[in-house]
Amino acid sequence: MIVIINPNSTAAMTETLLSTARQMCSDAQIEGWTSHDGPPAIQGPQDGAACIPPLLVLVKKAYDAGASVIIIGCFDDTGLNEARALVPCPVIGIGQAAYDKAAQLGRFSVVTTLAVSIPVLEGNIAALGLTPLCARVRASGVPVLDLDTDPATAIPRVLAEARQAVAEDGISAIVLGCAGMVDVAANAPDFPVPLIDGLRAALERTMQ
Repeated sequence: MIVIINPNSTAAMTETLLSTARQMCSDAQIEGWTSHDGPPAIQGPQDGAACIPPLLVLVKKAYDAGASVIIIGCFDDTGLNEARALVPCPVIGIGQAAYDKAAQLGRFSVVTTLAVSIPVLEGNIAALGLTPLCARVRASGVPVLDLDTDPATAIPRVLAEARQAVAEDGISAIVLGCAGMVDVAANAPDFPVPLIDGLRAALERTMQ
């Protein structure tokens, strides 16, 4: 059983992640869990710190319920190291999975939500030793929850920033830097470079 844990309390986002995962891995048993005691969205280090204690409770609960793989459905990889130390099964962060996939393609840029998230993502990239391959972490100016409540406005803004990155950054791939961007690539089938979604990258790891 694969359990996707959304560290924020927005259940609609969990359902989007779960639906995408079930379409991609139709033969797998997949559950989506929402951290109802977490913040509504994770935007910056304060939200990240607030969500870790309830997230770890769910990680332990998922393992005890029989999870063979746990996916942390937050691009900040919030609580990932703590979760890995807590349970013996694989725990995959969608951020790390996306960066690893992008690095296989060469130089990449990240398009995230708000500027407050940039230092967190830059720190994660540095911790993975991938700073030399990351051209830039860019903010689209789109709040996390707008991706769920107003995708018709939010997704074009994300794609506009991604196109600017292609024009300016000299890259081979774009990493979509938010779990809520899971539907962005489907809206740009002819995009000039790969648009890498962290959830799909994490699920690909489970199939290896």
